[in-house]
Amino acid sequence: MYELVNMKKSFFKMLAKLNKWLLPSYSKRNLDLSKASKFQMAVIGWRYYVVRQALD
Repeated sequence: MYELVNMKKSFFKMLAKLNKWLLPSYSKRNLDLSKASKFQMAVIGWRYYVVRQALD
């Protein structure tokens, strides 16, 4: 059981690094969340989900 959790965590850590490299960082661009498009909100949500899974 522990190996499965460890494998999942390492997968999400690798995915988080890939996201950092591929996806845009909207915080560096000072994006106003109230003016963000649906695609931008989806990218923000995806990055948040992946980082949370990698940290848990």
